[in-house]
Amino acid sequence: MPEIRGMGPDDRSSKLKELRDELMRERGVAAMGGAPPSPGRIRSLRTNIARILTVMREEGEA
Repeated sequence: MPEIRGMGPDDRSSKLKELRDELMRERGVAAMGGAPPSPGRIRSLRTNIARILTVMREEGEA
């Protein structure tokens, strides 16, 4: 979490977009019946997205 707080607002926004895109790709693979390369990846992506959103809300960016 300290690395997220150390980012600037623009960096957080770009990282959030990147994580959401990656989550969409992972969900697409899972929806098509393919086994994801790492099973815990979807959960970790969702957790990281939530962490970024929490910091953004705390600092009044969202």
